[in-house]
Amino acid sequence: MFAYGRSNFTWNGTLRELQGSWTERRGPAMTASASSSSGLEVLLSALQNGGDVESTLNILNVLDELLSAGTDRRIHYMISKGGSEALLVALVNAGRSFSPNYTILLPLLHLLAKVGHRDRRIGVKAEEAGAVLLTLNLLRHNAQHGSRAAACLWAIQVFCSSVSTANLIGANHGLDVIYGLIPQYSTKHLHTIKAAIDAFAALLCTKANVSSVVSKGYVSGLLRLYEDWYSKGSEHVAICHALLRCLHKVTHITAGRQAVLSQGGIRLLYETTQTCLLSKGLEPLVELSVQLMRKCLPKTPLPLTSDQSAYTFPLPGGPHAVPETDAEPDESSDESDDDDAEDKPEADYDDDLETDLNKLRLRPDPDRPKELLPQYSHLCPELSHDFQELDLSSEPDESSTASSSSSSDEEAVRLNSFPFRCSRWDRRRSTVHSDSETEAKGHTAAVGQLEARDFHSHSSLLSTSPRFRTMVREARGKALPGQRGDEQDDEEVDAEESHHRTMIDKLLERHGACIPHHDPRLYRAAAAKTTSIPGFSILAFPDFWGHLPPPGHEPMAPRKPNVQRQKVFEDVRRFLNADDIIDQVVFDLEDSSLQCPSDALRFFSKFECGNLRKAVQVRRYEYDLILNADANSNQHTQWFYFEVSNMVADVPYRFNVINCEKSNSQFNYGMQPVLYSVREALEGRPHWLRTGTEICYFRNHFCPARGRKRTTFYTLTFTITFKHNEDVCYVAYHYPHTYSALKAHLKVLQKSVDPAKVFFQQQTLCGTLAGNWCPVVTITACPASRGWRDMHQLRNRPCIVLTGRVHPGESNASWMMKGTLEFLCSSDPVAQSLREAFVFKLIPMLNPDGVINGTNRCDLNSEDLNRQWSKPDPVLSPTIYHAKGFLYYLNSIGRTPLVFCDYHGHSRKKNVFLYGCSVKETLWQSGSVVNTAGLKEDPGYRTIPKTLDRLAPAFSFNSCNYLVEKSRSATARVVVWREMGVLRSYTMESTHNGCDQGIYKGLQTGTRELQEMGVKFCHSLLSLTKDMKALYSRRINHIDVDHNVLDHKSHNCFEDDEPPCVEEIEYSTDCPALKGTDLDSDVNSNMASSDEEDEGNEGHRRARHGRGSVGQLQHLSMKSRLFPHPMRQASSEALGEKRNGVGMNGQIIS
Repeated sequence: MFAYGRSNFTWNGTLRELQGSWTERRGPAMTASASSSSGLEVLLSALQNGGDVESTLNILNVLDELLSAGTDRRIHYMISKGGSEALLVALVNAGRSFSPNYTILLPLLHLLAKVGHRDRRIGVKAEEAGAVLLTLNLLRHNAQHGSRAAACLWAIQVFCSSVSTANLIGANHGLDVIYGLIPQYSTKHLHTIKAAIDAFAALLCTKANVSSVVSKGYVSGLLRLYEDWYSKGSEHVAICHALLRCLHKVTHITAGRQAVLSQGGIRLLYETTQTCLLSKGLEPLVELSVQLMRKCLPKTPLPLTSDQSAYTFPLPGGPHAVPETDAEPDESSDESDDDDAEDKPEADYDDDLETDLNKLRLRPDPDRPKELLPQYSHLCPELSHDFQELDLSSEPDESSTASSSSSSDEEAVRLNSFPFRCSRWDRRRSTVHSDSETEAKGHTAAVGQLEARDFHSHSSLLSTSPRFRTMVREARGKALPGQRGDEQDDEEVDAEESHHRTMIDKLLERHGACIPHHDPRLYRAAAAKTTSIPGFSILAFPDFWGHLPPPGHEPMAPRKPNVQRQKVFEDVRRFLNADDIIDQVVFDLEDSSLQCPSDALRFFSKFECGNLRKAVQVRRYEYDLILNADANSNQHTQWFYFEVSNMVADVPYRFNVINCEKSNSQFNYGMQPVLYSVREALEGRPHWLRTGTEICYFRNHFCPARGRKRTTFYTLTFTITFKHNEDVCYVAYHYPHTYSALKAHLKVLQKSVDPAKVFFQQQTLCGTLAGNWCPVVTITACPASRGWRDMHQLRNRPCIVLTGRVHPGESNASWMMKGTLEFLCSSDPVAQSLREAFVFKLIPMLNPDGVINGTNRCDLNSEDLNRQWSKPDPVLSPTIYHAKGFLYYLNSIGRTPLVFCDYHGHSRKKNVFLYGCSVKETLWQSGSVVNTAGLKEDPGYRTIPKTLDRLAPAFSFNSCNYLVEKSRSATARVVVWREMGVLRSYTMESTHNGCDQGIYKGLQTGTRELQEMGVKFCHSLLSLTKDMKALYSRRINHIDVDHNVLDHKSHNCFEDDEPPCVEEIEYSTDCPALKGTDLDSDVNSNMASSDEEDEGNEGHRRARHGRGSVGQLQHLSMKSRLFPHPMRQASSEALGEKRNGVGMNGQIIS
């Protein structure tokens, strides 16, 4: 006896009865077989061998009752015992006769549909058994018999799980036969019609069948069928849904999409969905219709002359042509070491884990001779500095701790110190910042009348070059007689300088801008010496003026229900009603002569960190925005930062960034872009604020302008309602932080520290491709005296190396670095303890050129610098080459860093977390055969993450990961760990969005929280040494620090940690599959109908063909109705003899 689950169903009585009859007919051999096999195998064997009708029906009844009473696990068990093959053999045996017995065939087909839907190989098995064409022939002969046709159709549907089987049926005109069974609207044989549509959809799983359907013109017929059935009301939702599934499969090929488009399919679907929205009963049709419309919208090339970036830079040692980069973007390197594993979804993540023990444990040879390493000795000034000022009783000489490359604030504004490309234009640009105190009295009165609109992109106030000389000349009149032209030019420049100086001074005096650690004058001076590809001469007001965190926290934006659907409908209307679209370019980065309409928004992005290539006005208050690809590249479009002006207050403007490349974004999970208002700043509220409503991110129908290989773009759409008329606002992906801001910030910090206590020295690591300096900063505590003991302690302090901003679009990394820098220079007792314990080496910006030119991921060489650490090119990747050389040097002199951490941002995950490296965890996760029991590994790599988890509100320990991946073998984290032997080598990832745990749960991170994270990382460093643990516990007594391994397992943290988006980001390449429960319900409905037909043949016929819809039939009982009532009753009585026990072979299945 088999006992199954909660139903306590047994079937030993029937089995005994059947086994007795078989014994009588088959003799002793059958008895022996039954005793050595399970009861199920006996039943299946008997079914294949055939017998009288009554025995066969009893076996089918037992199997059906058995499978209907439990879960799918029973069906899978039966499949594993050869159940599918047995049913197919029985079907072939019963169907080959000249006059098939449908009393057996119908229950066989019904049971085969239920079992076959769960058997992945049912199609192949059916072909081998010869059941495919037999079933198709049965369908042909029973096309006018509803129940029989439906049974054949469901069998064909499950057979089509195999592509070869579907092709076989299509080649034998199965598509024509089944299509002919789908009528216009009818109230009869609804279950047969539904079965025909489902079988037709199943056949469309192959390209050959889809092509055949398109060539025969069936697409138009399917559309008309859908229109007809849809128009008859909401009671036929199931049939309409099945027709949409057919259309969805037809559109897998280009010809199918073109057929739907040419036959007016998009307009039909759009109009029907608008009425669907009015009825909840029709809601199931809406999503599939929306997906179909998105799929069939014709591909539209981006309105660009070239896919290549508008910024090109001639690389050293090669032709000036831009390198071709048609390869797919490396989304596996979305952030630093991070996410986007979806780029190759078919690959197992564990396959990417490094399993070669030698590569994990053995240190490779250095990539350069040791003789080259002493060139980096000057980057350790604390080892050679003599600290003579400690012996002076007078005030220490500040110049002793000045930067070797820029030793004072005065140097920042020297007129003749521009280090690279000192053309006459560049020098003239630098002269704007003269320290002359002369005031231009004719312009001072204008300061009091300045409004926000005066600070747009063309305002001379934000210029770093003499762009309004004509205005000055007109104001001063002609030159005096006999005055030389160059003298006149000099006077004009002097007048301009005076004007700028006066206006800025008066502006700051009047509006009282007071941003901690920010000086607009220093910023302007630093920007004047920053070299960009296009030669930026305009400052973005937020960068010049500064930013203060808003007073309160900003919650994540709630997602409006069906907001993406609404936006897709608007996009479809753009296609259907093209005459209503303005389609006018209002900004073009490559065309400065473009005239903007007076009533349109004005855009600008030609400033440091800016990124907006083109803006197109679509409707009165809607704009498409196209981002600029990374320099010398044609990809990596995600970061944006632009100015917008000429707005009308209290009007919702929709912005569509239409060429994003990532396949998902935190914008779908509560993230908002940021906005800075000049008017608000002048009124004392200089804040970058999260802004935007109706935000969503989804795949669109745009394609590259010139046929680039990558053909998928995504739209980020958001709506902004501006508060003020004629304001000047700035909109960005995340809080911008420029290279010039870093340089000015370092000068402010240098001036703020007490040189008697803090050793702060800024130096230059190297020059970049464009000729900008890459700064490196040393921070530590000055020794208490010049005595041997104090100097020895200083020169034996362990090093902490921190780097950041290798990816320009990850501006949150710079804000964390800003917090770290300010804390280490502060008078905080913990900061003082850190300075006394460690020597900090900070490289705040590894990719200055990328940051300056507004790229998202790459340097000017179009390469991701965080994939160059294994063998960096000294010419094309100088910052990485010299950063690695400096680490080699520290290693060679016995000062290997105690900690290395690379600051990054993560666009696909929430919270802040660390990626580290562990041999054991990598081998465990990969399932390697290497026995890790004998491997010894210091668990100290978990100390900092564990400390941060207790200390930093934004930090998530559960998101940390310590796995070494092959695809990330050339990242800073892995190379520093593997080649320099740094145990605590990390990537610190910060979200662009916010947190989903802790006290910041549900809040978006701002610059305050990012800077706080930089501070907390410093706090965690005090947990590293035993000497410091006591001090650390005294200062922060709620931290429990130890070196024990935590109960935490690394997993694939590079993937999204978000649930699937509530709306489909993609327009699916495959339509939703029919559920097994739906098929079971349809089959059971047909069973009921076949019972009634059989009873009618005995003289009790009732007119029941049109007694209800498919939707009503699906609510019938799931109990089997395969057989006439008397037979079912007798079988049930036999089956009910026992309710508890074990199976004949001792098995209990649930």
